[in-house]
Amino acid sequence: MVDRKKRAVTTTWPLTGVRENFPMALDETNHRLFIGSREPAKLIAFDTESGKIVAALDSPGDADDIFYDPALKRIYVSGGEGFISVFEQADAGHYKTIAKIPTALGARTLLFVPELKRLYLAVPHHANQGTEIRVYEA
Repeated sequence: MVDRKKRAVTTTWPLTGVRENFPMALDETNHRLFIGSREPAKLIAFDTESGKIVAALDSPGDADDIFYDPALKRIYVSGGEGFISVFEQADAGHYKTIAKIPTALGARTLLFVPELKRLYLAVPHHANQGTEIRVYEA
């Protein structure tokens, strides 16, 4: 049986100065929601208790996926611009970029498998670039 009760929006948080927000990841322990925006290319960290932005960092253009790694306290953002950015969480309010890994143009679909400590990136065919899956160690 399908539950047809109406669901209500409980709150909204404004995203000022950015557009085309797309990927999200959650750090449930520290009450942080990570949002990727494409215009400009930013990683934005929200406090899920207050709805306030606690950090905004430059990230790869054309962001498509974000993953939070609670074991290493890292955030991975893939973008079709041709990079994976890795951010380190010093604490719930402080983040820094620790790597900008070149990938391939248009390669933006990413999967993080915490149990294997691996990132899988889908690389599309583009000009002389062949289709492939790239595997990165976290």
